[in-house]
Amino acid sequence: MDKLRRVLSGREDNEELGLTAQVLDASTLSYSTRVKWFVICFAAGILCSILGTALLFLPNGLKLFAVFYTLGNVAALASTCFLMGPLKQLKRMFEPTRLIATIVMLLCLVLTLCSVFWWEKKGLAIIFCILQFLAMTWLSVILQTDELLKFFSLLLN
Repeated sequence: MDKLRRVLSGREDNEELGLTAQVLDASTLSYSTRVKWFVICFAAGILCSILGTALLFLPNGLKLFAVFYTLGNVAALASTCFLMGPLKQLKRMFEPTRLIATIVMLLCLVLTLCSVFWWEKKGLAIIFCILQFLAMTWLSVILQTDELLKFFSLLLN
C-alpha cells in the first residue's frame, strides 16, 4: 500500500526520502495495528498469569507460577508499549513521580526469578510475586491518577 502511495505521488524510490524519514516510515504502526497488538499482548499477559496460578498446585508448581506470572506482567507491560510507543513509555515510567514504582517493579521481576531458580526460596518467591503485583498496581494507579488530573483540569478550565 505504501509503495502504491509512493508511485502515485511520484516518489517511486525510497532513496528520495531522507534517512530519518525512512526509519520513521519503517517503524511507525497504524492505530489499528497498535490496538491489535495491545490486545494480543494484554490477553497473553492475562493468560500467562491465570496459567501460572493454575499451575501453582502442581509439583514444582511454584517455579512455573513464578515464571508465568512474571511473563504475564512483562507481556502486560509490553502491551502498553504498542499504544504509546516504547520510547514514550520508558520516558513516562522513569519520570520522578513514577521512578520508585518502576524500580520496585523491575527489581521484583528479576528477584522473583532469582529466588525460584538460584536461591530456591519458595517463600521469598511468593513475597516477590506479591510485591510485583503491588508495584504494577501502584504504577497503574500513578499513571491513571496523572491522566485523571489532566482530564479534570481540562474540564475545569
